[in-house]
Amino acid sequence: MSSDVTEFADEVISQMNKSITDKIFLLIQNDKTLMHKYLRLVEEHKLHPVNMQIGKRIKEKYDLTNEERNENPESTLIESHQRFI
Repeated sequence: MSSDVTEFADEVISQMNKSITDKIFLLIQNDKTLMHKYLRLVEEHKLHPVNMQIGKRIKEKYDLTNEERNENPESTLIESHQRFI
């Protein structure tokens, strides 16, 4: 495959990495079943620990590296999130 296609794919993936945490919280927020499970976990473990664990798992699962924080996420479940590269 040509290097320009590879570079483009890397650029798109990099953009997704920057918002993957927000996208996952949006998925939770917009899925009735996931939201129900999330709220149960928050009730049991509190909001901050649940959100931190989800963010940590995203980083581990996709083997990502921290960039800066996004202080203006789309999801209403989080106030900010780590952006990854």
